[in-house]
Amino acid sequence: MMGAALIEQLKQVEDFRTTDGRRHQLWLVLLLVIMGTMNGYVGYRGWGDFVKRHSRVLIEKFGIQKHGVPSYSTIRRVVMGVDFDKLADKFNEWAKTYVDLEVSEWCATDGKSIKGTVQNYSSSNQNFVSIVSVFACKRGLVVGMEKFENQQKSEIQVVQELITALGLEGVVLSFDSLHCQKKLAK
Repeated sequence: MMGAALIEQLKQVEDFRTTDGRRHQLWLVLLLVIMGTMNGYVGYRGWGDFVKRHSRVLIEKFGIQKHGVPSYSTIRRVVMGVDFDKLADKFNEWAKTYVDLEVSEWCATDGKSIKGTVQNYSSSNQNFVSIVSVFACKRGLVVGMEKFENQQKSEIQVVQELITALGLEGVVLSFDSLHCQKKLAK
């Protein structure tokens, strides 16, 4: 049930690639990245290792024909080219329907900057991309995420918008010290 619903959401992410040479469906590559991440594999090489290590099971489970599992370079091209905002929207839609949080359930929020996205790194006026996520600790699941650029929005604003968009009520939220400001308490 969970997998099928997630696959349906991933199938709605627009494929940016041309049809020439396209060997793997976009939803499959994205699903493999999510599965790899959930199993502790991080980054292009890590996701490639995950796919290679579990290729026999993945081929059998998803009925992958002819070309086998996607290579590291295919995964890299897809992750670099996919519209992250649209992917995050589809992921958040799935998470809202799949994860039913209980009253007083503990959720952690945090933002992390993405390595390699820094622009003007020698300047004090840097710009970089960050991801904010809300994590249901008891279940070990991300229930929502949002991307932002630090010169366009602050993490504080993005966290507030994400919590509102997810409709989180009655849960216990933990924040890092960035969110402990007097003006926010008003």
